[in-house]
Parts: sequence; C-alpha cells; structure tokens
Amino acid sequence: MIKIDVPSQTLDLLDDEGYLLRRYQVSTGARGVGEQNGSFCTPRGLHVIRAKIGGGRPAGTIFVERRPTGELYGPDLAARFPGRDWILTRILWLSGCEPGFNRLGDVDTMRRFIYIHGTPDDVPLGIPGSKGCVRMRNVDIIALFDRVVVGTRVEIVAPRAWSAAVEATVSGTAGAE
Repeated sequence: MIKIDVPSQTLDLLDDEGYLLRRYQVSTGARGVGEQNGSFCTPRGLHVIRAKIGGGRPAGTIFVERRPTGELYGPDLAARFPGRDWILTRILWLSGCEPGFNRLGDVDTMRRFIYIHGTPDDVPLGIPGSKGCVRMRNVDIIALFDRVVVGTRVEIVAPRAWSAAVEATVSGTAGAE
C-alpha cells in the first residue's frame, strides 16, 4: 500500500502488514486538496493504481498524454518551455475507489488524469507545487514503480482545513480579517 500524507508532503510505501518500507518526499497540488474536476487540487481518499506507464524507459523520458515523446528532459528543453509542468520518467495513473467522492462524475480521479510521476530534479519537493498530481524525484519514481503492481492501494490523506490554509497562502489572503 502507498500512503500519501499531504501536510507532510511524503509518500510512504508500506508492506502488507502496514510497516514502513520506504518514505519519499513529494510535491502535491499547489491549490491544496480537492476532488472537483478542474480544481487543480490533489484528490483525497482511497485510490488504486490503474496503470503503470513507462517501464524500461530512461530516466528523464518526457510524457505527453501518457505517451513518450521520444525526448529526454534537459536544460535546453527547460529553457525553451519555462513553467511547463513536466511529466517525466514513469507514470502511476490513479483511479478513485469512492463513488461520489473521488470516482465517477465531476470528481473522478482517473478522468482528471491524476498521476504519481517524475519531475525535473530542480523542482522543489516537500512543498505543494503541482497541478494536482503527486510529483517525485525521477530516481524515486523508478524505485517505487518497480515495487508496486497495478491494483496497489493508494490512500491520500489531508484534512480539508489544511487545504483552506494552503489556498489562503496561495491567494495572499492568509491572516486577512
């Protein structure tokens, strides 16, 4: 099982008994947590890995719409496309398990294209920064990808109050009366 703790920006890989095998630093949604389509928030709740994409590809492989472009990420591409939200190396595509909360309708995690994926090494982790996905270092997503199977449970946890605090910080209203 994988447990993603949004407030601490960590992803824990757990064994079948719930013991910690490995902890990774991640970056979740810059806008906090939320399930609504178009929110650019990280969805909470129970999910499963629906698909594993990119096995055997070199680190830094660039994906667009879950397909490798044939390019490897590097400084030249970073300079040509500043601010791009790069999806690199491996993709673990998530599907929600809770109808009406993170599955089906306007809250469907899979239809929102929420992944655990690699990111450039210079992108900060340990702070929210994505458009809803869970970003990891390329070396870490390779290690995780090789240890999990399709159907692995993924729990994403965060209190809603935490999301409101993040949104206030992002919008500049933190501490406003």
